[in-house]
Amino acid sequence: MKLIASVYLDEDVDVFLAVLLQSRGLDVASAREHGQLGRQDAEQLRHATDEGRVLVTHNRGDFEELHRMYILQGEVHSGIIIAARRNVRLLCDRIIYLLDTLTADEIEGQLLYV
Repeated sequence: MKLIASVYLDEDVDVFLAVLLQSRGLDVASAREHGQLGRQDAEQLRHATDEGRVLVTHNRGDFEELHRMYILQGEVHSGIIIAARRNVRLLCDRIIYLLDTLTADEIEGQLLYV
């Protein structure tokens, strides 16, 4: 049985995306609902990793750097999806496609773009 990744939305991601993803059967949590608003990006990534969730963000530069730091330090995160700012429904479809294509184990430690 395929292990579909759980998702964690960074605070800059539209909360409507959570509603759309949940309506498609995904396990989705947000920075808001986890009390993580205002936390640094490194804390967001650590929280998502501790929860075993793939982090979705629009913040390309900072999370690319955090990904590099994890690699250099020999650490592994649960995965990062950098999402270009676009129509939320299109973004939902792209994330669903990605999560339907790759298992949680295949996403672990990866930096992906949609």
